[in-house]
Amino acid sequence: MLAIEARGLEKRYGSRRSRRAQQALAGVDLRVERGAAFGLIGPNGAGKTTFVKALLGVVHPSAGEIRLLEGDPQDPRMRTRVGYLPERLQLAPAWTPLEVLESIARMKGLAGTRAASLGLLEEVGLAQVANRRVGAFSKGMKQRVGLAASLVGEPELLVLDEPTDGLDPPGRAHVRSMLVRRRESGTTLFLNSHLLTETERICDRIGILVAGRIVREGGLEELTAVPHRWTARFAPGAPASALEAAGFAAQEGGGWRISAEGPGALNAALDRARAAGALLVELSQEGKDLEMVLAEAMARREMS
Repeated sequence: MLAIEARGLEKRYGSRRSRRAQQALAGVDLRVERGAAFGLIGPNGAGKTTFVKALLGVVHPSAGEIRLLEGDPQDPRMRTRVGYLPERLQLAPAWTPLEVLESIARMKGLAGTRAASLGLLEEVGLAQVANRRVGAFSKGMKQRVGLAASLVGEPELLVLDEPTDGLDPPGRAHVRSMLVRRRESGTTLFLNSHLLTETERICDRIGILVAGRIVREGGLEELTAVPHRWTARFAPGAPASALEAAGFAAQEGGGWRISAEGPGALNAALDRARAAGALLVELSQEGKDLEMVLAEAMARREMS
Protein backbone atom coordinates (compact mmCIF):
# COMPACT_ATOMS: atom_id res chain seq x y z
CA MET A 1 0.00 0.00 0.00
CA LEU A 2 1.33 3.41 -1.00
CA ALA A 3 0.99 6.69 0.85
CA ILE A 4 2.52 8.72 -1.98
CA GLU A 5 3.07 7.88 -5.65
CA ALA A 6 4.38 10.27 -8.30
CA ARG A 7 4.89 9.24 -11.91
CA GLY A 8 6.53 11.56 -14.43
CA LEU A 9 5.42 14.56 -12.36
CA GLU A 10 6.16 17.90 -14.02
CA LYS A 11 5.35 21.46 -13.04
CA ARG A 12 6.12 24.48 -15.19
CA TYR A 13 5.48 28.08 -14.27
CA GLY A 14 4.87 30.19 -17.35
CA SER A 15 4.45 29.32 -21.02
CA ARG A 16 6.78 26.84 -22.70
CA ARG A 17 7.66 29.55 -25.20
CA SER A 18 8.39 32.20 -22.59
CA ARG A 19 12.00 32.95 -21.79
CA ARG A 20 10.97 33.34 -18.16
CA ALA A 21 9.31 29.92 -17.96
CA GLN A 22 10.53 27.88 -15.02
CA GLN A 23 10.54 24.09 -14.80
CA ALA A 24 10.16 23.39 -11.07
CA LEU A 25 9.57 19.63 -11.45
CA ALA A 26 11.04 17.81 -14.43
CA GLY A 27 9.63 14.28 -14.23
CA VAL A 28 9.56 13.13 -10.62
CA ASP A 29 9.07 9.41 -9.98
CA LEU A 30 8.61 8.53 -6.31
CA ARG A 31 6.88 5.87 -4.22
CA VAL A 32 6.50 6.10 -0.45
CA GLU A 33 5.08 3.07 1.35
CA ARG A 34 2.52 3.49 4.10
CA GLY A 35 4.09 3.49 7.53
CA ALA A 36 7.44 4.79 6.25
CA ALA A 37 9.40 7.75 7.57
CA PHE A 38 10.55 9.44 4.38
CA GLY A 39 12.76 12.50 4.06
CA LEU A 40 12.96 14.67 0.94
CA ILE A 41 16.20 16.64 0.74
CA GLY A 42 17.85 18.84 -1.85
CA PRO A 43 19.39 22.27 -2.45
CA ASN A 44 17.41 25.50 -2.56
CA GLY A 45 15.41 25.74 -5.76
CA ALA A 46 15.38 21.98 -6.32
CA GLY A 47 11.57 21.84 -6.40
CA LYS A 48 10.87 20.44 -2.91
CA THR A 49 8.23 23.04 -2.01
CA THR A 50 6.54 22.64 -5.40
CA PHE A 51 6.40 18.88 -4.89
CA VAL A 52 4.77 19.32 -1.47
CA LYS A 53 2.22 21.75 -2.96
CA ALA A 54 1.38 19.26 -5.70
CA LEU A 55 1.09 16.52 -3.08
CA LEU A 56 -1.39 18.61 -1.09
CA GLY A 57 -3.40 19.65 -4.15
CA VAL A 58 -2.35 23.29 -3.90
CA VAL A 59 -0.83 23.35 -7.39
CA HIS A 60 -1.88 21.39 -10.48
CA PRO A 61 0.84 19.38 -12.26
CA SER A 62 1.70 20.37 -15.83
CA ALA A 63 2.19 16.68 -16.68
CA GLY A 64 2.38 13.31 -15.00
CA GLU A 65 0.39 12.02 -12.06
CA ILE A 66 0.52 12.17 -8.29
CA ARG A 67 -1.53 10.02 -5.89
CA LEU A 68 -2.05 10.67 -2.21
CA LEU A 69 -3.14 7.71 -0.05
CA GLU A 70 -4.13 6.09 -3.36
CA GLY A 71 -6.53 8.96 -4.03
CA ASP A 72 -6.60 12.32 -5.79
CA PRO A 73 -4.85 15.16 -3.89
CA GLN A 74 -7.54 17.50 -5.23
CA ASP A 75 -10.27 15.52 -3.44
CA PRO A 76 -11.46 17.59 -0.43
CA ARG A 77 -12.02 14.37 1.52
CA MET A 78 -8.24 13.97 1.69
CA ARG A 79 -8.01 16.86 4.16
CA THR A 80 -9.19 14.69 7.03
CA ARG A 81 -6.55 12.05 6.30
CA VAL A 82 -3.51 14.33 6.04
CA GLY A 83 -1.80 16.59 8.56
CA TYR A 84 0.39 19.43 7.32
CA LEU A 85 2.94 21.71 8.94
CA PRO A 86 4.08 24.49 6.57
CA GLU A 87 7.57 25.97 6.65
CA ARG A 88 6.31 29.55 7.01
CA LEU A 89 3.74 29.03 9.71
CA GLN A 90 1.29 31.93 10.15
CA LEU A 91 -0.92 32.03 13.25
CA ALA A 92 -3.52 34.64 14.19
CA PRO A 93 -1.84 36.52 17.09
CA ALA A 94 -5.09 36.94 19.02
CA TRP A 95 -5.96 33.24 18.96
CA THR A 96 -5.08 30.74 21.65
CA PRO A 97 -3.65 27.29 20.87
CA LEU A 98 -7.06 25.79 21.63
CA GLU A 99 -8.72 28.14 19.14
CA VAL A 100 -6.13 27.27 16.49
CA LEU A 101 -6.84 23.55 16.88
CA GLU A 102 -10.61 24.12 16.88
CA SER A 103 -10.27 26.10 13.64
CA ILE A 104 -8.32 23.27 11.98
CA ALA A 105 -10.95 20.76 13.11
CA ARG A 106 -13.72 22.87 11.57
CA MET A 107 -11.76 23.27 8.33
CA LYS A 108 -11.40 19.48 8.14
CA GLY A 109 -15.09 19.00 8.88
CA LEU A 110 -14.36 17.22 12.15
CA ALA A 111 -16.26 17.34 15.41
CA GLY A 112 -13.27 18.27 17.52
CA THR A 113 -13.56 18.28 21.29
CA ARG A 114 -11.78 20.36 23.90
CA ALA A 115 -10.42 17.18 25.51
CA ALA A 116 -8.93 16.01 22.20
CA SER A 117 -7.32 19.42 21.61
CA LEU A 118 -5.88 19.49 25.11
CA GLY A 119 -4.49 16.00 24.55
CA LEU A 120 -2.64 17.17 21.43
CA LEU A 121 -1.30 20.24 23.22
CA GLU A 122 -0.13 17.96 26.03
CA GLU A 123 1.66 15.82 23.46
CA VAL A 124 3.64 18.80 22.12
CA GLY A 125 4.28 20.25 25.58
CA LEU A 126 1.86 23.22 25.50
CA ALA A 127 -1.02 22.16 27.72
CA GLN A 128 -0.01 24.77 30.34
CA VAL A 129 -0.49 27.64 27.86
CA ALA A 130 -3.55 26.33 26.04
CA ASN A 131 -5.53 29.54 26.70
CA ARG A 132 -2.79 32.13 26.12
CA ARG A 133 -2.64 34.19 22.96
CA VAL A 134 -0.07 32.88 20.49
CA GLY A 135 1.03 36.42 19.59
CA ALA A 136 3.19 36.42 22.71
CA PHE A 137 4.74 33.01 21.97
CA SER A 138 8.34 32.40 20.95
CA LYS A 139 9.08 30.93 17.52
CA GLY A 140 9.61 27.51 19.08
CA MET A 141 6.28 27.64 20.91
CA LYS A 142 4.48 28.65 17.72
CA GLN A 143 6.15 25.73 15.97
CA ARG A 144 4.73 23.39 18.62
CA VAL A 145 1.26 24.84 18.04
CA GLY A 146 1.69 24.10 14.34
CA LEU A 147 2.73 20.53 15.12
CA ALA A 148 -0.33 20.04 17.30
CA ALA A 149 -2.50 21.45 14.51
CA SER A 150 -1.03 18.95 12.04
CA LEU A 151 -2.15 16.13 14.35
CA VAL A 152 -5.82 17.15 14.47
CA GLY A 153 -8.01 14.24 13.40
CA GLU A 154 -5.30 11.58 13.84
CA PRO A 155 -4.15 11.78 10.18
CA GLU A 156 -2.78 8.77 8.32
CA LEU A 157 -0.05 10.89 6.70
CA LEU A 158 1.94 13.76 8.20
CA VAL A 159 3.60 16.15 5.74
CA LEU A 160 6.04 18.24 7.76
CA ASP A 161 8.05 21.11 6.33
CA GLU A 162 11.01 21.88 8.66
CA PRO A 163 9.27 20.34 11.72
CA THR A 164 12.02 21.23 14.23
CA ASP A 165 12.71 24.75 12.96
CA GLY A 166 13.00 27.24 15.82
CA LEU A 167 13.21 24.60 18.55
CA ASP A 168 16.04 24.30 21.05
CA PRO A 169 17.87 20.94 21.41
CA PRO A 170 15.51 19.61 24.12
CA GLY A 171 12.55 20.68 21.99
CA ARG A 172 13.95 18.90 18.95
CA ALA A 173 14.47 15.74 20.98
CA HIS A 174 10.87 15.98 22.25
CA VAL A 175 9.51 16.33 18.69
CA ARG A 176 11.63 13.43 17.44
CA SER A 177 10.26 11.19 20.19
CA MET A 178 6.72 12.29 19.38
CA LEU A 179 7.17 11.53 15.67
CA VAL A 180 8.70 8.14 16.42
CA ARG A 181 5.64 7.26 18.52
CA ARG A 182 3.34 8.37 15.74
CA ARG A 183 5.23 6.31 13.21
CA GLU A 184 5.12 3.26 15.50
CA SER A 185 1.33 3.63 15.65
CA GLY A 186 1.17 3.42 11.83
CA THR A 187 1.31 7.06 10.72
CA THR A 188 3.34 7.77 7.57
CA LEU A 189 5.86 10.61 7.90
CA PHE A 190 6.99 12.77 4.99
CA LEU A 191 9.61 15.34 5.97
CA ASN A 192 10.96 18.19 3.89
CA SER A 193 13.92 19.71 5.72
CA HIS A 194 17.24 21.51 5.36
CA LEU A 195 18.29 20.16 8.78
CA LEU A 196 19.94 17.01 7.51
CA THR A 197 20.99 15.75 10.94
CA GLU A 198 17.35 15.85 12.04
CA THR A 199 16.30 14.05 8.86
CA GLU A 200 18.87 11.32 9.58
CA ARG A 201 17.51 10.84 13.10
CA ILE A 202 13.86 10.58 12.07
CA CYS A 203 13.74 9.04 8.59
CA ASP A 204 14.72 5.59 7.36
CA ARG A 205 14.27 6.36 3.65
CA ILE A 206 15.57 9.38 1.76
CA GLY A 207 14.89 10.94 -1.62
CA ILE A 208 17.31 13.50 -3.10
CA LEU A 209 15.70 16.08 -5.38
CA VAL A 210 18.03 18.09 -7.63
CA ALA A 211 16.88 20.36 -10.48
CA GLY A 212 13.35 18.97 -10.33
CA ARG A 213 14.30 15.27 -10.47
CA ILE A 214 14.81 12.52 -7.92
CA VAL A 215 18.48 11.66 -8.49
CA ARG A 216 18.84 9.15 -5.64
CA GLU A 217 16.40 7.33 -3.39
CA GLY A 218 16.76 4.51 -0.91
CA GLY A 219 17.23 3.41 2.67
CA LEU A 220 19.32 5.64 4.91
CA GLU A 221 21.90 2.94 5.61
CA GLU A 222 22.17 2.15 1.90
CA LEU A 223 22.77 5.79 0.93
CA THR A 224 25.27 6.58 3.68
CA ALA A 225 27.35 3.38 3.60
CA VAL A 226 30.85 3.47 2.11
CA PRO A 227 31.20 0.27 0.02
CA HIS A 228 33.96 -2.19 0.85
CA ARG A 229 35.42 -0.21 3.77
CA TRP A 230 35.21 -1.35 7.38
CA THR A 231 36.55 -0.27 10.75
CA ALA A 232 37.49 -2.92 13.33
CA ARG A 233 38.51 -2.70 16.97
CA PHE A 234 40.51 -5.39 18.70
CA ALA A 235 41.11 -6.14 22.37
CA PRO A 236 44.26 -4.56 23.90
CA GLY A 237 47.44 -6.46 23.12
CA ALA A 238 46.62 -7.28 19.49
CA PRO A 239 49.93 -7.54 17.56
CA ALA A 240 50.13 -4.51 15.26
CA SER A 241 52.49 -6.19 12.81
CA ALA A 242 50.12 -9.15 12.40
CA LEU A 243 47.13 -6.86 11.85
CA GLU A 244 49.04 -4.93 9.20
CA ALA A 245 50.06 -8.18 7.55
CA ALA A 246 46.40 -9.22 7.52
CA GLY A 247 45.52 -6.06 5.58
CA PHE A 248 44.45 -3.70 8.38
CA ALA A 249 45.67 -0.08 8.63
CA ALA A 250 45.89 1.68 11.99
CA GLN A 251 43.62 4.71 12.54
CA GLU A 252 43.55 7.48 15.12
CA GLY A 253 41.66 6.46 18.23
CA GLY A 254 42.72 2.85 18.16
CA GLY A 255 40.63 1.57 15.26
CA TRP A 256 41.84 -0.45 12.27
CA ARG A 257 40.54 0.13 8.74
CA ILE A 258 40.32 -2.52 6.06
CA SER A 259 39.13 -2.51 2.46
CA ALA A 260 37.37 -5.72 1.46
CA GLU A 261 35.51 -6.42 -1.78
CA GLY A 262 32.94 -8.64 -0.10
CA PRO A 263 32.04 -10.75 2.94
CA GLY A 264 34.47 -13.49 1.91
CA ALA A 265 37.47 -11.15 1.71
CA LEU A 266 36.49 -9.44 4.96
CA ASN A 267 36.17 -12.71 6.88
CA ALA A 268 39.45 -14.00 5.45
CA ALA A 269 41.23 -10.91 6.82
CA LEU A 270 39.55 -11.32 10.20
CA ASP A 271 40.55 -15.00 10.27
CA ARG A 272 44.19 -14.02 9.66
CA ALA A 273 44.02 -11.48 12.47
CA ARG A 274 42.45 -13.98 14.90
CA ALA A 275 45.00 -16.63 13.95
CA ALA A 276 47.70 -14.17 15.08
CA GLY A 277 46.03 -13.77 18.48
CA ALA A 278 43.88 -10.68 17.86
CA LEU A 279 40.43 -10.63 19.52
CA LEU A 280 37.75 -8.71 17.59
CA VAL A 281 35.51 -6.58 19.81
CA GLU A 282 33.79 -4.31 17.26
CA LEU A 283 33.22 -4.19 13.51
CA SER A 284 31.34 -1.50 11.58
CA GLN A 285 30.98 -0.47 7.98
CA GLU A 286 32.24 3.02 7.31
CA GLY A 287 29.64 5.62 6.43
CA LYS A 288 29.10 9.24 5.50
CA ASP A 289 26.49 11.77 6.58
CA LEU A 290 23.59 13.05 4.48
CA GLU A 291 25.39 16.32 3.80
CA MET A 292 28.11 14.40 1.95
CA VAL A 293 25.56 12.21 0.15
CA LEU A 294 23.71 15.33 -1.04
CA ALA A 295 26.93 17.01 -2.18
CA GLU A 296 27.92 13.92 -4.19
CA ALA A 297 24.46 13.73 -5.80
CA MET A 298 24.62 17.40 -6.80
CA ALA A 299 28.13 16.98 -8.24
CA ARG A 300 27.07 13.98 -10.33
CA ARG A 301 24.03 15.91 -11.58
CA GLU A 302 26.21 18.83 -12.67
CA MET A 303 28.58 16.50 -14.53
CA SER A 304 25.79 14.67 -16.39
